[in-house]
Amino acid sequence: MNQVANTIERGQRKVRLGTVIADKMNKTVIVQVGTSKAHRLYKKTVQQRTRFKVHDEKNECGVGDLVRITETRPISKEKRWRVLEIVEKAK
Repeated sequence: MNQVANTIERGQRKVRLGTVIADKMNKTVIVQVGTSKAHRLYKKTVQQRTRFKVHDEKNECGVGDLVRITETRPISKEKRWRVLEIVEKAK
């Protein structure tokens, strides 16, 4: 068979930008991602926050860091994201 024919195309993985709010676990940080959404009835912009458990292989992230995270395979029961890069370290 042809090598090109055997490759399986994978969709774009989701990438989010968020702030580290906890780093107490080993190789895991909790990242809070904020989004804006228009209210369905009143059309007012509403802020929403989502918390993700994120894999941090080198334990580099600290509380307050701005990080870019990406979707990945399931690492544990609740971890499906990993740190792509640290955009800005906390002061």
